[in-house]
Amino acid sequence: MSKNVDDYLNKQNSPQKEICYKLRNIILKTFPNIKEEMKLGVPWYEEKYYIVALKDHVNLGFSLKGLSKEEVGLFKGSGKTMKIIEIRSEDEIDEREIRKLLKIVK
Repeated sequence: MSKNVDDYLNKQNSPQKEICYKLRNIILKTFPNIKEEMKLGVPWYEEKYYIVALKDHVNLGFSLKGLSKEEVGLFKGSGKTMKIIEIRSEDEIDEREIRKLLKIVK
């Protein structure tokens, strides 16, 4: 785990802080040896995933590299190389579903 990522997460307001920590824990539990770093001001995980806290929600971003059209359709956003899922509360976090999406992108 990265101290810089800890610093980023600790600066967030509730409920974004708690959402970010929960997403981070899911990523680290799914891929225990994944490289965690700060890039573009937010936590990144091996150029495949990122977490960003916004004013009223948190985005978990996913790389589209190597995904089929059907797999890309599971995510939101108009990005050509990254898509997201938006999370507005801890109650919206479905760990099983997020782990499934993480493994699709792996």
